Amino acid sequence: MVEVLRDAGVVVTGAGGGIGAALARRFADEGARVVVNDLDAGAAEQVAAEIGGTAVAGDASGIVAEAREALGGTIDIFCANAGVGTGGGPETDDEVWLQAWDVNVMAHVRATRELLPQWLDRGSGRFIATVSAAGLLTMIGAAPYSVTKHGALAFAEWLALTYRHRGIRVHAVCPQGVRTDMLRASGAAGELVLAPTAIEPEEVAEAVLQGIADERFLILPHPEAGKYYAARATDTDRWIDSMNRLQQKLEHSG
Repeated sequence: MVEVLRDAGVVVTGAGGGIGAALARRFADEGARVVVNDLDAGAAEQVAAEIGGTAVAGDASGIVAEAREALGGTIDIFCANAGVGTGGGPETDDEVWLQAWDVNVMAHVRATRELLPQWLDRGSGRFIATVSAAGLLTMIGAAPYSVTKHGALAFAEWLALTYRHRGIRVHAVCPQGVRTDMLRASGAAGELVLAPTAIEPEEVAEAVLQGIADERFLILPHPEAGKYYAARATDTDRWIDSMNRLQQKLEHSG
């Protein structure tokens, strides 16, 4: 039992399936009161009914007030899990880039804009961002996703270093491949890079609970991602060469 979760008011966005649904279920198992958010109202309602939670459908960054009311006036933990996995490169339409930026980064900004005043007043609050290992490293064939996930990680890190002394705890969850609809939609690049070591959403949820218990900022459901992150920082050219070889392999497989 993670004590901070007992009777905590928790919001999980993008929780109609995948990692979000696994998080919602796991938090409920720990005794939390959970608001299940998803653009798909039916999916949100199904998960909420299963765990005894409350469904709040709609845009992830625009439901803070409604979710707070559903939880009796206080959100203790906000899981910014909703995201879009966008492939392509510079040729991708501006509208697609803007959607990736809006969902993967600005939704986090808008949510914390609503959450921080109450959290700072009371001296506690917890923000959990599902970032992806693409935010630590990159993902071949997916420039909008990689760039915006780097932005999500940067924003989570900024929140942590700015507000930690005022009782705000922040976690960045950075899995590699997870067996979800997003992985299934990632095409040949996902099959090449992510599928071989993909894990179940429930394994991500367990890693998140352990990260909360340990009060770790960086939560790595795939521990090897930390080694790749260190290699990227300390021998960047070698790391780029290795990723370029994957890119070439992807091109030759097409």
